[in-house]
Amino acid sequence: MSELLRRRDVVARLLDGRGELLVVAGLGSTAWDCTAAGDSALTFPLWGAMGNAAMIGLGLALARPERRVLVVTGDGEMLMGLGSLATIGVQKPRNLAVVVIDNERYGETGMQATHTAAGVDLAGAALACGFAAASRIRAAAELDALRAAIHGGEGPLFAQVKVRAEKLPLVLPPRDGVLLKARFRRALLGEAADLE
Repeated sequence: MSELLRRRDVVARLLDGRGELLVVAGLGSTAWDCTAAGDSALTFPLWGAMGNAAMIGLGLALARPERRVLVVTGDGEMLMGLGSLATIGVQKPRNLAVVVIDNERYGETGMQATHTAAGVDLAGAALACGFAAASRIRAAAELDALRAAIHGGEGPLFAQVKVRAEKLPLVLPPRDGVLLKARFRRALLGEAADLE
């Protein structure tokens, strides 16, 4: 068996040359991973609302069907919002991809094992909920195809990317929720953001 991927490497590769991709970064480590890959006004990192990253991504994908939307979240958060997979599967947004960075741990509360450590198959759940495609990724060679699907595949797409369980230095996005909301709206809507 090959060595597990490193989360920061995975996220950096998926966001490399991201262009106008809209990103919702889940609570905790995935928000820090996205920030480490390069802070962007087109990334909306969550500082609260655990379990809701996929639903925020769904709302964004439905509101802006001409834009590609990527949710980057962790296995702990996805497990807390498992019902969102069913809602996404029913809505079938063609422009939405959900990538779960799965270290099999609740990283923000002490690295306790999540249910994926006991074999819970999030990709299988996504397929059962009606996602167009779902994959389990364990090798770096599979990341280029995932990146291409995020930018051009027909969704909703889901990927469960297995990574090492490691604690990394924090690379924090701004902590001001109002600032993050305003920054994201301006990047998405331009001057129209100030009129609404």
